[in-house]
Amino acid sequence: MALLSVKCPHCGSVKVVKFGKHPNGAQRYACKNEECSRLVFQLYYKYHACEPGAKFRILEMAINGSGVRDISRVLHISADVVIDTLKKRKLELAGKSEIY
Repeated sequence: MALLSVKCPHCGSVKVVKFGKHPNGAQRYACKNEECSRLVFQLYYKYHACEPGAKFRILEMAINGSGVRDISRVLHISADVVIDTLKKRKLELAGKSEIY
């Protein structure tokens, strides 16, 4: 049996315990470091759109001129997720521009 040393991706602490399973079967972990603001995390994601930083990569590729189908093909996520992310970002920006 092999042991896997798990570190918290937020604070880097090794004070990590198993914290059950996600409904899709992925193992969840909990950080027991009192100073860490992140409680529960996963090491591996079944759906690439749920990975940390996926929304940023979608926006970055769209700004650089990639189309919806290109983004979905490169990042291995659904075109519907790409469209929803871009629409939500547009609504966020529209709401902020009304304030100023």
